[in-house]
Amino acid sequence: MKAKLGVSALVLLFLGGLWLVAAPFAVGYQGRGAAYVDATVNDLWLGGSIAAVSFVSLVIYAADALRELARRDVLIAEHRSGSPDGRDRSAAGPSRHSDS
Repeated sequence: MKAKLGVSALVLLFLGGLWLVAAPFAVGYQGRGAAYVDATVNDLWLGGSIAAVSFVSLVIYAADALRELARRDVLIAEHRSGSPDGRDRSAAGPSRHSDS
């Protein structure tokens, strides 16, 4: 539950950052072809920073989630085969110890 809440917050921050970047042009307080007013510069820097940090955080979270899934898959394979390296011992070939 906490992970879903965190990801949702990061997505909202990312979208909010994108809105701040687009707002001066979408709302129209930045004139077309005019020099950037202070509010536009502020929105671009702040919105770009928020969007970048939240996007990097989402990528880090996704990489961590994939690593956790891969670790769980290895643990499941080890549990099924009974060996720590995940290999099936019966398919390893003849053993060195013979009964002769």
